[in-house]
Amino acid sequence: MKTLTTILFASTLAFNAYAQKPELCQGAYFTEAEGKAFLDSHVPASRVAWEARAQKIRAHIRAGMALETMPAKPKSAPIIHSKRVMDGYTVENVAFESLPGIYVTGNLYRPIKKQKSYAGILCPHGHGENPHGRFREQTQKRCATLARMGAVVFVLDMAGQGDSKQTEHKFSKALKLQTINATRGIDFLISLPGVDPQRIAVTGESGGGTQTFLLAALDQRVKVTAPTVMVSAHFFGGCVCESGMPIHKKGDYQTNNVEIAALTAPRPMLLTSDGDDWTKNTPTVEFPFMQKIYALYGKQNLVENVHLPDEKHDYGPNKRKAMYVFMAKHLNLDIKAVSDAQGNVDEGPSKVLEQKDLAVFNAEHPRPANAVMGDEAVLKLL
Repeated sequence: MKTLTTILFASTLAFNAYAQKPELCQGAYFTEAEGKAFLDSHVPASRVAWEARAQKIRAHIRAGMALETMPAKPKSAPIIHSKRVMDGYTVENVAFESLPGIYVTGNLYRPIKKQKSYAGILCPHGHGENPHGRFREQTQKRCATLARMGAVVFVLDMAGQGDSKQTEHKFSKALKLQTINATRGIDFLISLPGVDPQRIAVTGESGGGTQTFLLAALDQRVKVTAPTVMVSAHFFGGCVCESGMPIHKKGDYQTNNVEIAALTAPRPMLLTSDGDDWTKNTPTVEFPFMQKIYALYGKQNLVENVHLPDEKHDYGPNKRKAMYVFMAKHLNLDIKAVSDAQGNVDEGPSKVLEQKDLAVFNAEHPRPANAVMGDEAVLKLL
């Protein structure tokens, strides 16, 4: 049995190791052993202790982003055009201002079937090769199927991708801009007719998973989350849009993405993990920590983990199907509307459109004249 002295000595060594590291925490900032040790040493003794810790973490996220207060919301009307009627849903091309002259771009998926009210789901996407982001099959399938289940779904571009060409993707304050854009994405969903503000969810994979848990940490309007293949005790996000600003560390203060994701508690959350990336330890490291946080609220049943040890880093069919079931349960969506006679989810009617069909800005619909272009100009706004 370990003595108290041994435990304290080990904790001191771990703390010293963290303290000596740089304040910008990127990529595999911890080793796997360090990530587990960090969580083991940060299990709160009580709900009161956790909520004090949570308040501190949120304050450091906002300070690290230089986002202590949200900028004023522009009053301009959204641009919505090119409606396409599909099998059970519609798709429209959308842009709206998140800051004066900064346009969030994406696609809006809505169910054709009329309902008294609709859940609203924001779908940030991850990094990927061409076709980028929201044009990828896995993203279009996800959004269309959720709409067929009865949700109003908005998928937004990462900064510098898709139609969001006002900056390069890897510019210094991409993390701040994407957080503002995602917040305005929730504003947009809630503004749409019939969307129930008490049934708002977010789900994304990889870098979109980072957007998912950061937004839920900062915005209590998010009621359900499914951050996919991203929540890791040792990996802090490899892109400047995830970890390019000092949100994890300041002086002797340190957190990691598991603690940040835990700020979602006790709202329902699905952690989906795989065996080929930084989420490979989720069943034994990240998920048990999350269960302990939810247990402080008596809501341990509201956090789930679906682990796919033989799969890779994506939002593939099995990951999407797990998410559909979770969202149906917590948002009162109709899973039967997308299921075959055997009860299996059928994504067949969720069609993949060409990038040109989903483009927000083109010859017929040019980028607005007030759009602020270039990293330097956007940085001045931020």
